[in-house]
Amino acid sequence: MARYLLPVFVMIVICGDTLHSQTTNTIENTRRFQRVSLTGKVINEAGDSLPGASILIHDVKAGTIANSQGMFSVSILSPGKYLVEVSHLGYALDIETVVINGATQKNFVLKRTAVEQEEVTVTGVSSATRLRQSPQPVSILKREDLVNISSTNIINAISHIAGVNAVTTGPAISKPFIRGLGYNRVVTINDGVRQEGQQWGDEHGIEIDDYSVQRIEVLKGPASLIYGSDALAGVINIQTLTPVPEGTVRANVLSEYQTNNKLKGFYGNAAGTKNGFSWNAYGSYKGAVDYTNKYDGRVFNSKFYNKNIGAMVGYGGNWGHSYLMVSNFNQHTGIVEGSRDSATGKFLKLNLGGTESIATTQDFKKVKPSVPFQYIRHFKATSDNSFHVGRNRLDFTAGFQRNQRQEFGDPDKEEIPDAYFDLKTATYAVRLNLPYIANWKTSFGLTGMYQNNTNKAEEAIIPDYSLFDIGGYVFTQYSKNKLNLSGGLRVDNRHVQGKRMMEGTDVKFSAFTRNFSNVSGSAGLSYEATHSLTLKLNLARGFRAPNLAELASNGAHEGTNRYEIGNNTLKSEVSVQLDGGAEITTEHVSVSANAFYNSINNFLFYERVLNRSGRDSIIADANTGEQLEVFNFNQHDVHLYGGEFNVDIHPHPLDWLHFENTFSYTRARFTQPIGGTRNVPFIPAARYISQLRGKFLTKANTLRNLFVSLEGDYTFKQNRPFTGFNTETATEDYLLVNAAIGADIVSNNKTLFSINFSVNNLGDVAYQNHLSRLKYYDVNNVTGRQGVFNMGRNFGFKVNVPLEFKGH
Repeated sequence: MARYLLPVFVMIVICGDTLHSQTTNTIENTRRFQRVSLTGKVINEAGDSLPGASILIHDVKAGTIANSQGMFSVSILSPGKYLVEVSHLGYALDIETVVINGATQKNFVLKRTAVEQEEVTVTGVSSATRLRQSPQPVSILKREDLVNISSTNIINAISHIAGVNAVTTGPAISKPFIRGLGYNRVVTINDGVRQEGQQWGDEHGIEIDDYSVQRIEVLKGPASLIYGSDALAGVINIQTLTPVPEGTVRANVLSEYQTNNKLKGFYGNAAGTKNGFSWNAYGSYKGAVDYTNKYDGRVFNSKFYNKNIGAMVGYGGNWGHSYLMVSNFNQHTGIVEGSRDSATGKFLKLNLGGTESIATTQDFKKVKPSVPFQYIRHFKATSDNSFHVGRNRLDFTAGFQRNQRQEFGDPDKEEIPDAYFDLKTATYAVRLNLPYIANWKTSFGLTGMYQNNTNKAEEAIIPDYSLFDIGGYVFTQYSKNKLNLSGGLRVDNRHVQGKRMMEGTDVKFSAFTRNFSNVSGSAGLSYEATHSLTLKLNLARGFRAPNLAELASNGAHEGTNRYEIGNNTLKSEVSVQLDGGAEITTEHVSVSANAFYNSINNFLFYERVLNRSGRDSIIADANTGEQLEVFNFNQHDVHLYGGEFNVDIHPHPLDWLHFENTFSYTRARFTQPIGGTRNVPFIPAARYISQLRGKFLTKANTLRNLFVSLEGDYTFKQNRPFTGFNTETATEDYLLVNAAIGADIVSNNKTLFSINFSVNNLGDVAYQNHLSRLKYYDVNNVTGRQGVFNMGRNFGFKVNVPLEFKGH
């Protein structure tokens, strides 16, 4: 470990000396300025002022709203170079780098456009960066996009992004996959802190309230340079508790209903900023009964309900900012077992005494899950701080999370959990951002994590353990004219200690200690060949240390029908990925194409264990007597390749019309056959989405921003499953037709409320997604069909009421 970390510490010491000398000089210089601010006016191409325009500086989380004359002022800055984003409904974003030194004045001119030509990303970089300058593909969804999407959880909402899929266990539980990789290979960031919630489990979802999300960025490709172990496939950066612009108070009330599972959702939020002091608070409820499809009818115990809250308070000034955020995610979700009555094919439920009977209509109507079910509580506290030190900026983020996951499976003891994981995680990230030196901008960072897991129930699939993570990195960016370069190096060390645990007189888990060290890095470029054409190339090395389930599991994994056996001699996965892309944006059409090739050494996967006769090994659960298939973990080298292609036709002057087509493809192969096949498990099928949408009445007085969309979502047949050890089967293709219509109701030029009506799976197609875990459940003896099918036709209705008050 020492030989890896020594270079980082040397760089930090050199950086500290440089910082000291620079700070001494810049403090003297800044004393000359009585006020450091950015003021100006926002207008359109005709010279008309644009009141209500939003001015945002991502790096310092500062912003404001232009007044009735289009004038604005942002005064919580220190001298330096900043990326400023200016936006107004109906106009293209204006993103400019502005040197702010004292009282700086700058006007912004916004242009009307049929398509958003530029965005700002903060994911995988050390400071806010124009999306065209990021060498890796990044997709962004904003609050207004999410409000128009009908889904049952946040991961399903982003699965329309090309290259993003979800492993699902019913409507409440979805795990993100990026380009065929998921579980601990995707890092989820929530308000600056990596989300830690037993993400190794198939039936363990992302514990983030979807109604509170303000913005999502999805980075596709290795991002271990900034985020360390686990960011092998990419990063999902979710922002919820964000400060509102200076001088405003905002409130938001949202309600939705979905017909298929009778989902009811309610959300309320209020936030304000005055003289640098910011506050934000939300509360939400979402509940649903069992969903239905035309083959299975109502799928018993797919019901769930959530009750979530969150709050933020903080202050921002010329010295920087400091925000404290607290949230609590609370969910009850049923576990679908798929057991059926052999004579009728109807779903069975567990009764007192361990007997089974056919689930009734009244059972389907309940929101409260039946046994087996999970009760998840995820508490998180985050301290987000940024300090101006002369012309440098020091960012410090610390977080504490407690994830309590209880699994209940005994109807006679419904209040006593069979399994209870209590995971506590403390994380920190320190980053020193140096000022621009010529065209270079460099940052040094140190991140770490301490984690402790305790089993508090009779059953345990993983041992009690502790984990310590530390890593240091240097990241630099170069920008000049049309060329943008970025890259850096990072070293990491992870120490894992599994504890000895007994089951009666037998040793269930033996004590063990492992250390995992690695070096990560990336180098990329973005070149704006013309005003319309941008070329990108990136080479990155990432890694992932084995998780505790892979190292040490030994037991029945409830909700999966598996008995899992770990291996504490496993090695870290190491990835080298090459990304290339091109983007073309013109008045009539926008085209983007991204391709990747990923080589992973020591790829980890689970496989069925065969007995001596070559059949599946079966073991009886000591507690329930249930017959479980035995799985263990293996490693082998794999190659993945594929890409995403998007074309959006928006012919001028028909600016209201968009015809957008997206195709995504991922192929993965072992370098040598495993169980008679080279196909890798959990690889999504190719997908093609075609959407025709229009937006009308953008200046109307009452019914404004009317939008209509019709979409065809075609998933190709996955005929290359991992058939080794009977692990996967092929999956048929299917076409889903979706549609939506919505508008804003306006009075006196203010939005009173927005309405959205949608329908997913209009044709009520019975289908199984290749990444649905319900696909492999019991065969229906009446129909001969295996497993449980996905949700059928679903109508959705949303009402969103925004309120805003401006201070004087």
